[in-house]
Amino acid sequence: MNRSALLITVLLASFSLASAQSTVRMQGKDLRSAARESLKKGINFFQSLAIEGGYVYHYTLDGKEKWGEGKTDDRTIEVQPPGTPAVGMSMLRAYRATGEPAFLEGAEGAANGLIKGQNELGGWDHKIYFDRPKGNKVSFDDNQTQSAISLLMALDQEIDRPELSQAVEKALKMMVLTQLDNGGWPHKYPIQGNYHDYATFNDHGINDCIRVMIEADTYYEQPTYEQSLEKVARFMLISQLPPPQPGWAQQYNEYLQPAWARSFEPPAVCPSATINNLHSLMDLYAHTGQRVYLEAIPDAIRWLKASQLPNGKWGRFLELGTNKALYYDRGRIRVDSLHQLSLERRTGYGYEVDLTGALKAVETRFLEISKDRKYQQAGISDEQLQEMVAKIISAQDDQGRWIVHNDRFREEIAVTEWNGEYRTADRISSRLFNYNVNILCEYLERTAR
Repeated sequence: MNRSALLITVLLASFSLASAQSTVRMQGKDLRSAARESLKKGINFFQSLAIEGGYVYHYTLDGKEKWGEGKTDDRTIEVQPPGTPAVGMSMLRAYRATGEPAFLEGAEGAANGLIKGQNELGGWDHKIYFDRPKGNKVSFDDNQTQSAISLLMALDQEIDRPELSQAVEKALKMMVLTQLDNGGWPHKYPIQGNYHDYATFNDHGINDCIRVMIEADTYYEQPTYEQSLEKVARFMLISQLPPPQPGWAQQYNEYLQPAWARSFEPPAVCPSATINNLHSLMDLYAHTGQRVYLEAIPDAIRWLKASQLPNGKWGRFLELGTNKALYYDRGRIRVDSLHQLSLERRTGYGYEVDLTGALKAVETRFLEISKDRKYQQAGISDEQLQEMVAKIISAQDDQGRWIVHNDRFREEIAVTEWNGEYRTADRISSRLFNYNVNILCEYLERTAR
């Protein structure tokens, strides 16, 4: 994901502002009108890619080849962002920013695809196969089930459709049912008999569940959702590890101990999971007003600051007791440094990450929220936003497409070890579509004030 985000940033930066502004002037419209027109063209084109209302991650320009988690087909959509729910939320935001009925129809189409793929348990796995029987697993990995519920709930506030409301009710009942006795949520449900049963912070699992339950409590105000939040908030507090390492692990077993997940994911303290959890604690405080949720934060921030590696980054896993960075290859093979890992692990997993900006953001937010001041993340200026909008408009072709040129990617996610080979092709990207739509919406929302 980080590589894709970087590619999008580089792509947008490559366009000339002068050319973009010239394009706007040649159209004879002001920037606001041009932004609305760009949204219409972009969303209209993207809807032409829909499969039962849903989407995957990437498409060749002719739409014949498709990728989600690996190569996919014409009867499959992705639930995991930046797939169907994320695209639907982008279209819903565009509707709210403009009032265009076609944008609401696009969001409703994405919701329809999700409703068709909702399984009997009330949730989703990472894909929906329209030519196969529905699966019987719920995945909380990578914001899969959670993002689907968020879209359905948000759309439920805009339109009155019994089948939509029923899907939301079914999903929220599942959320309450799957919450573990300790208050967390597992990686997957039902019980698998392995690490998937553990309370899992990895890939924002529990954090996204908290977001969903805050949204549910906000929209529907049922005691069950408030009780669920109280339960998970307690889990957040009791799962924080003791000093001198007052952070959190990626996953916990039934004894509330940091536990192994995959063979390269050891029990350890995890700085990135800790930062995510500090934001969730502040989200819980903002929603409930319970200051006890802030008490765990100062010690965790001090530990994070003290855990920076000599190269300025942070280890993904820090050893319990020693705080040393851990590096594991497949097969639980421990090595001494990042450079000793296999190519697949070295390039496909963030064993060392730069958390400088993330740590500063969490510290700034804590200082503001602890003083009961409304925190607003530092954003882009109006001038920067106008420049970005002009570039986005300029980058769009006559068909309404935003193209990632010379996209370099692993063609397949192979079961065997990756051999280091890439493919290069021009592609349509759901991530780039979502990014551009949300920037255009941000501009329209600001200029409407």
